[in-house]
Amino acid sequence: MTCRVDRVLIEQGVVLRISGRIAREDLDVLRTALEEGRVVALDLTEVELADRDAVTLLACTEGNGIELRHCPAYIREWVTKERGRS
Repeated sequence: MTCRVDRVLIEQGVVLRISGRIAREDLDVLRTALEEGRVVALDLTEVELADRDAVTLLACTEGNGIELRHCPAYIREWVTKERGRS
C-alpha cells in the first residue's frame, strides 16, 4: 500500500489525513496537498511506515507551523531528532 491523502475541512482550515506508507515516491503528492489550501495539521493515525525522506518532510512541515497529530512514537522520535539537526 502506498500513501493516501484525504482532506478534512475544519473551521480552522484543512487537516490532511494520511494513511499507508510514506516513501520518497509519495512526497510529490504530499507536497502538492500541503500547497493546495490552508493546511493546519497532518493526521498520521493510519501511517504504517515512513522512510527518511518522509520524516525530513514531516520535520520541515512541523517547523513551518503545521501540527502533526496522532504521530506514531517512532516517527515522533525521528522527527524530533531531525528538527534538532536543523
